[in-house]
Amino acid sequence: MDHWPSRSSTSVTHAGKASSGQRARGSEAVERFTLRKCNSRALNWGTLNHNLMENPTRLFDFPRYQLANAPQDAMMTMPNEGNRVTYSTQQFVDEMDAVSRGLIALGLEPGERVALISHNNRCEWNLMDHGILQAGGIDVPLYPTMTPDDYVYILNHSESKFCFVSNQELHDKVQSIMEQVPSLEAVFTFEKVEGARHWSEVVEAGREAGEHEATLTARRDAVTDTDMATIIYTSGTTGKPKGVMLTHRNIAQNALNSVPRLPEREAGTDYRVLSFLPVCHIFERMLHYLYMHEGAMIHFGESLETVKDDLAGAKPHMFTAVPRLLEKFYDGIVAKGQAAGGVKARIFSWAVGVALQWEPDGQNGGFYEWKLGIARKLVFDKVKEALGLTQIMAVACGSAALAPRLARFFNGAGIPVYEGYGLTETSPVVSVNTFNQPNMLRVGTVGKLIDDTEVQIAEDGEILVKGHQVMMGYYKDQDKTDEVIKDGWFHTGDIGVIEDGFLRITDRKKEMFKTSAGKYVAPQLLENAIKGSRFVEQVIVIGESRKHPSALVVPDMVALEEWCKRHNRDCPAAADVPKDEEICARITADIEGLVSSFASWERVKQVRVLPEPFSIDGGELTPTLKLKRKPILAKYADLIESIYA
Repeated sequence: MDHWPSRSSTSVTHAGKASSGQRARGSEAVERFTLRKCNSRALNWGTLNHNLMENPTRLFDFPRYQLANAPQDAMMTMPNEGNRVTYSTQQFVDEMDAVSRGLIALGLEPGERVALISHNNRCEWNLMDHGILQAGGIDVPLYPTMTPDDYVYILNHSESKFCFVSNQELHDKVQSIMEQVPSLEAVFTFEKVEGARHWSEVVEAGREAGEHEATLTARRDAVTDTDMATIIYTSGTTGKPKGVMLTHRNIAQNALNSVPRLPEREAGTDYRVLSFLPVCHIFERMLHYLYMHEGAMIHFGESLETVKDDLAGAKPHMFTAVPRLLEKFYDGIVAKGQAAGGVKARIFSWAVGVALQWEPDGQNGGFYEWKLGIARKLVFDKVKEALGLTQIMAVACGSAALAPRLARFFNGAGIPVYEGYGLTETSPVVSVNTFNQPNMLRVGTVGKLIDDTEVQIAEDGEILVKGHQVMMGYYKDQDKTDEVIKDGWFHTGDIGVIEDGFLRITDRKKEMFKTSAGKYVAPQLLENAIKGSRFVEQVIVIGESRKHPSALVVPDMVALEEWCKRHNRDCPAAADVPKDEEICARITADIEGLVSSFASWERVKQVRVLPEPFSIDGGELTPTLKLKRKPILAKYADLIESIYA
């Protein structure tokens, strides 16, 4: 849902523009749309018995809720040197209690902070999360891709007392800056690292620390749902990260209010989910609590790079994705289908064309649904089998804008995509599409609001949010808190409209720019359209105070190689593509067609192909894969000047 990211804008879909009638009406400064209801849908995701334990109010209640209502033999499983480590619900609860007692024995006091950094999702991260919280502590999740300078700032700003990391690389990274962080007393590792303190030291201390059981009970009982649970530092596209303070209630209630948007399942059936997006991100983390509530088995993958193998192994009913992953799936599916040649390629192209016309609720009529059924049987059932998605019931998509063509393709192919919206500051979910009821999904939108949530569209089009999910504020920064929370309304910085109850995101307020002719341009709308080209992997639209918008694009090398093969010519290396006039002309022609429907002042007039992709390591992307516009503009300043010379 980013934007379910750091500035986490869950699934910001940029399509459509606000009319004057959708802004201020009469003397009113805002257009208001409010959802106030309490959904009492009975859960049917397993053998839950709600008489055994009421819904969780604090985050560490979720494992105990599962233990009381639907204990699992395999609650959580992760890869480990070619094998898998699996925890039952009972084992998980026992271990998290040991972690809590061990932290108390180590000297953790209520309210103190503990940092967590892991290269991949793993059981130990979740055990530490729950163990820290029920011992009265506050956890501080960090991205493994952050720089040492980021670690110095965040660990000092949060005054973290302990830090738990996954492997030697992160251990060495934190150790290298430890002298610059006076509050940091010890670093522990999840994997065995020579010379490092292993996290099992804490667990074993907790198993032996029977004298701390009474202390743990007292601390656990003292925690309320309005207490701070975590400080999540936004990755930020500019400036230093801000520490978002979220309470137990913020996240717990967000998980519970998201339950009605999950796909319906028959009682008593198993429920498997795959987790590979970073759990330090609030979107994936919130879903872990939701999965526990729903009695799901959480299957941790190896990494984002091994996702295809992980899908094949897990055969999940649900997983989370970012648009870039779905784009890669789409590109791979199309490239393979076209490479089949002959009749197979023609049937494949026909099926893709049918899927790209998909609309929800049978809006296209019976004849279309008949064609879609044939396309699924001939083509897409095989695609789902190849991807390990024969059991898939939902793909929750967030962190950036999802192109409508991708939403149509995957839903048409029988792979349901639920796009939603939210930010770290909103815990994260504000709205989400679903298939549970008619008229609850609309392509190009981020769905309808979840329960106990209000949204206002301000006079300038900014989306304002009020509800259970709005953060306490930014840690140690009242001024910035006051800038974004006014009269209880959180100012998201996103521009949007509400259409028939569906929220549509059109752009980021701070990213809109004005050309030298005084015309406003929403770059994300253009970028989303340009991504419709199979030759474009990444794109940034520029043009602030310039004559016209232009685009810097990173080519999709898989698509280019396939195109070169069909045209009987060699494909250059990525670094040489910008010098290939024929390929650059082909990419430009594609883009010109895709932006032709925009107003004349909005259309991209110049395209430049870049020799390398934007990356986190290169400083062009945040850890949640959003463009860092200022660093990109600085890096390619000479190229940009040449465009407008």
